[in-house]
Amino acid sequence: MLDRIKNIVVGRPNGFRRRVVSMLFSEKEDTSPNASFSSPMGQSEDVESSVYTSSNTEPPKGVTPPEGYEVVLHKDALKEQEMVEVIIAGTAIALAKVQGDFYAFSNACTHDVDPGSPLTDGTLILEEDKVWVRSPYHGWDYDIKTGRCITSPGLDIECYSIHLEGDAICVKI
Repeated sequence: MLDRIKNIVVGRPNGFRRRVVSMLFSEKEDTSPNASFSSPMGQSEDVESSVYTSSNTEPPKGVTPPEGYEVVLHKDALKEQEMVEVIIAGTAIALAKVQGDFYAFSNACTHDVDPGSPLTDGTLILEEDKVWVRSPYHGWDYDIKTGRCITSPGLDIECYSIHLEGDAICVKI
């Protein structure tokens, strides 16, 4: 419970709030097994969260997206097998680039014990033509093409339509 409160107050590891708090108070990152970002599965994973910030390539200006879509990111801002979080209309969306294709899906794990854990803190897994993301908090797997929860069928995540308009990645909410 205290770890959850810490995440709310100072943010997720590598998140914007955590960076601000670290800069202001020179906070050293807690790497103990009980730290809020430690994998409860007992594995020491090198998990890197990529939250979209102004240091990345900004969304192209002057792009008119198709009806119902929002311009969210420049296509070069996302590296191969990388995920980032963007907020569209108050909704946390994960964007991923895998084998040159872009995917958009809900950035919240549907695990019933701790719903809302960000999937962008997880790992992208490729196997033949299948691509899924594994939640580092619960170990649950989600197909990022369909949103289907592989670990527990029926607890799927939402996927969003993507459209490339020039250099802009556009997502339909």
